[in-house]
Amino acid sequence: MEYEVIVVGGGHAGCEAALATARLGHKTLLITGNINNIADMPCNPSIGGPAKGIIVREIDALGGEMGRNADKATLQIKLLNTKKGPAVQALRAQGDKVKYPKEMLKTINSTKNLEVLESLVEHLIVEDNKIKGVELEDGRKISTKAVILTTGTYLKGSILVGSSKTSGGPHGEKPSKFLSDDLRNLGFTILRLKTGTPPRIDKDTIDYSKTQIERGDDKPLTFSFDNKEYYDYKNQELCYLVYTNDKTHKIIKDNLDKSSMYGGYVEGVGPRYCPSIEDKVVRFSDKERHQLFLEPESIDETSKDYGNTMYLQGFSTSMPHVVQEEMVHSLEGLENAKILKYAYAIEYDAIDPRQLNQSLETKLVENLFTAGQINGTSGYEEAAGQGLIAGINAALKIENKKPLILKRNEAYIGVLIDDLVTKGIKDPYRMLTSRAEYRLLLRNDNADIRLREYGHEIGLINDEKYEVFTKKLNDINNLYELLKNNKITPKKEINEYLESINTSPLKDGITLYELLKRPEISINHIEHFIEIPFSDEVKEQVEINIRYSGYIEKATKEAEKMLSLEEKLIPEDIDYSKIPNIASEAREKLEKIRPTSLGQASRISGVNPADISILMVYLRKGEKNV
Repeated sequence: MEYEVIVVGGGHAGCEAALATARLGHKTLLITGNINNIADMPCNPSIGGPAKGIIVREIDALGGEMGRNADKATLQIKLLNTKKGPAVQALRAQGDKVKYPKEMLKTINSTKNLEVLESLVEHLIVEDNKIKGVELEDGRKISTKAVILTTGTYLKGSILVGSSKTSGGPHGEKPSKFLSDDLRNLGFTILRLKTGTPPRIDKDTIDYSKTQIERGDDKPLTFSFDNKEYYDYKNQELCYLVYTNDKTHKIIKDNLDKSSMYGGYVEGVGPRYCPSIEDKVVRFSDKERHQLFLEPESIDETSKDYGNTMYLQGFSTSMPHVVQEEMVHSLEGLENAKILKYAYAIEYDAIDPRQLNQSLETKLVENLFTAGQINGTSGYEEAAGQGLIAGINAALKIENKKPLILKRNEAYIGVLIDDLVTKGIKDPYRMLTSRAEYRLLLRNDNADIRLREYGHEIGLINDEKYEVFTKKLNDINNLYELLKNNKITPKKEINEYLESINTSPLKDGITLYELLKRPEISINHIEHFIEIPFSDEVKEQVEINIRYSGYIEKATKEAEKMLSLEEKLIPEDIDYSKIPNIASEAREKLEKIRPTSLGQASRISGVNPADISILMVYLRKGEKNV
């Protein structure tokens, strides 16, 4: 058997990678240990959230599948941070844990050039530092031009509950026992990481009168720019807010030594930004309570696993089952709750992502790509974004084309990958808005404007979708012109209206474009003066760009300065030992990471501005001597 691309692992990264290479015309084989676990959501039944929701929009803008699939499985959806500025707003949806993987599997099965094989990959076939194929657990060998590893938590995965440690994946499946040894033998640095999940509660055993109802937004929202909602926004599923209390905290403190983490049974490093409940109680001992959310996992009541379960968001733990019972029953409204699935922690192997190029191709083995939790990230969205980029770049490598490298001012996906390959990780990486220095440019509303052109050029956005996109761009430009070409003057009725909406009256004439810069004025107010024959999406885009024009201009100028450093490329064969006066730590880090540009070099921890200046002078001298 021979394929152009083999994708190992059928999680969110693997699905995006396999769909991308197949859609770009390359015969692809997706190998997974269990077909029923393709696009599985083993932890949170949600897609999106701060920064993460923007990644999903970016995936859709480039032609990936997560956004469309999330829309098909939406139970409840919200636009977060609406009281804050547009830079931090993002979508978050409760997804149906049964429907999401079913819909993704349908898409995969109907995609040309894509086959699925249920098996485990035990070894990589590498010759002269170049991938040649894979060897399965039954000894079969399959040759290929490129391999994308998206192994999730299955590399030597272990489930931990209290003092118990069991080899296995999230649902007790067989882990991959030999692949990380293969990678170590090839020279990769292997890391041990940990994540966890909370208990699932029988929804019929909760007293909802003691909880606070959390509703979805009362308007249709979608991740996909195709704007097709599959849910009834007026009848969304409910979520509920509950809190820990003194009793909960006492139970946790009294049993800390029984926790896998505090009992010394954990080897891996856990996620800093998604800690277990015992970690929260210890680290934030001054807090009287911690908020938790009860979230529906599915409305498919035929599902024995999820049809009747509520996910207890924020209550991740590795305590023994008997202690989990006490902890859950200490919560108001859950005094009589039945636990259908107990919480656990899971450890797994990952690689040091600094051994990757920005294309997500490994530096040690040509045509071997990695994406998702194997690269040290946490979260479905971070995995899917990497999977899409790895798939695109594997296809481009086969076609002898330049890789797609998204810059930090172009996409959160670009920030994510640059952080991984430049800075590495100490604990599972989670995307946060604070990680993006140009977040005002990387908004939820403009992901298509930033990235759809790339998707079309690559071939993942068809002409029909691209025409819809170009019409939107034309409408935006036409609305700018409409606002600039229409002026209002200080007439009595106009000033009375302005005063009624708490903004100052006019003394001179003003264009509607300038009027919209006032913080009290929205595009809806502008429609009092003139009819605006464009979609809400176009109006939103124009309103944000005009209202925040000064800040956007400043961020754009800062990004341009950064880009000037990105354009100063560093030769692949540079010998850092020959650069005089550079600090020894900087020399060591530069040699290890081998950045491709001065911009990337400047973001390496331990490389200071003085080192960059010396490196810049050295490169200039080299250019003169050529």
